[in-house]
Amino acid sequence: MSKIQITETVLRDAHQSLIATRLRTEDMLPICPKLDKVGFWSLEVWGGATFDACLRFLKEDPWERLRKLKAALPSTPLQMLLRGQNLLGYRHYSDDVVRAFVKQSAANGIDVFRIFDALNDMRNLRVAIEAVKTAGKHAQGAIAYTTSPVHDIAKFVALAQELEALGCDSLAIKDMAGLLNPHATVELFTALKQNTTLPLQLHSHATSGLANICQYKAVELGCARIDTAISTFSGGTSHPATESMVAALRGTPYDSGLDLTLLQEIGCYFYEVRKKYQRFESEFTGVDTRVQVNQIPGGMISNLAHQLREQGALARMNEVLEEIPRVRKDLGYPPLVTPTSQIVGTQAVLNVLTGERYKNITNEVKYYLQGRYGCAPGQINTLIRQQAIGDAEVIDCRPADLLHSEMANLRDEIGALAQSEEDLLSYAMFPEVGRTFLEERATGTLVPEPLEAVTAGGEYCGPSPVEFNITMHGETYHIKVTGTGHKTTNLRPFYVSVDGVPEEIMVETDPAPVNPVMSPPPCPAPL
Repeated sequence: MSKIQITETVLRDAHQSLIATRLRTEDMLPICPKLDKVGFWSLEVWGGATFDACLRFLKEDPWERLRKLKAALPSTPLQMLLRGQNLLGYRHYSDDVVRAFVKQSAANGIDVFRIFDALNDMRNLRVAIEAVKTAGKHAQGAIAYTTSPVHDIAKFVALAQELEALGCDSLAIKDMAGLLNPHATVELFTALKQNTTLPLQLHSHATSGLANICQYKAVELGCARIDTAISTFSGGTSHPATESMVAALRGTPYDSGLDLTLLQEIGCYFYEVRKKYQRFESEFTGVDTRVQVNQIPGGMISNLAHQLREQGALARMNEVLEEIPRVRKDLGYPPLVTPTSQIVGTQAVLNVLTGERYKNITNEVKYYLQGRYGCAPGQINTLIRQQAIGDAEVIDCRPADLLHSEMANLRDEIGALAQSEEDLLSYAMFPEVGRTFLEERATGTLVPEPLEAVTAGGEYCGPSPVEFNITMHGETYHIKVTGTGHKTTNLRPFYVSVDGVPEEIMVETDPAPVNPVMSPPPCPAPL
């Protein structure tokens, strides 16, 4: 048995699960030299919800993030999560958009593409897999693991064989909700090893408290790789701790060979970084065995809690958690992973907050019921379908077969705002958010969502004001901060309005240390 290889998720799925995908590039780059020394099989750094969060909240160019990470991590393969024909958005894209996106992702630094479809409809993976192989990169087919009356071991084996036939280089089981238990893990990985030849990888969230045990059992049964998160971004709706799994496998035939001391230094760095993002911490970060019933994946719980809090309805979280399995059954038991997790989750929230089930039905649910996301795994509630779409046609072909090529039209729509192929693809993923980002970049008015600072006493400070009055030499001026530019050396431009007159001021900041992670700050014992 060869040593176990590890994919580290701290730069993507870990923070997506725990702090609503808000980790900024500026907090990633300083630790990259140490991450690059570890010897991970891959570092998951891109895809999932990070693309949307960069454009919408962080006001960062996601492509620029990828290029910076590639330069800072020259020795470690970079990995992304790709939703098949959905790419990184929430709808199906035409084949030419899929091919263009994969091509540019590979050119900008992605080495490993983990590709899945929310419904496990393998028709929706074919073009993406072909594009990855054309780019000369690693295509990892992923199966969204779930439990329901229509999902069993034979079904998962059949899906794995389909992925092998499509030309995948490896196979991942994506247990996004932490549903696997040790017994199911033994059954699943025994069957996969007997019926496929692809290297196996297990991605499991720690939500139910069983992921560590499941990973160890999978390793014993021939799983070649596991996904983990550095300890200070692990557990709860994230993943098993990297340090814990490395320690658990040490001295066994599966020893990863990774340096625990180095990993703990990285953990200390992220312990300090995480303090900046307390505003986005989910209240649901401990062990929650209810996931065995509601099947809500880690990232969905974090984001759902944040959304309910913003609506002043966090107290109704338990009602939403109870409604989600009912909606899922009505829709034919789709696995709860993006975008179906959003489709089911949003409808469940509406059902709870309106006080009447399906009083309002989202357009996404209607599209789903028409077959526009693919084939539902099980039988759909016919009464709900009739209520939602009436006699509208239900398609049974691959949804993208009905789409015309989009790239030329997208190019015409966005025009000169798109300065590169990457800009065009950002617009393709999220037309409204992408256009806003490109417009603000062009006018120098990109302002990231503020972070609430934390005082030494652990109390929150509100975000810095963007509009205020100042009095100087007896004169009062009305100041409004309208934007900021990129910092050069130790100067950052700020765009302000002074009594209605636009001005640009340069603010001198402390230069960043050359290597701020060589001496990590003291931290408590590893979590």
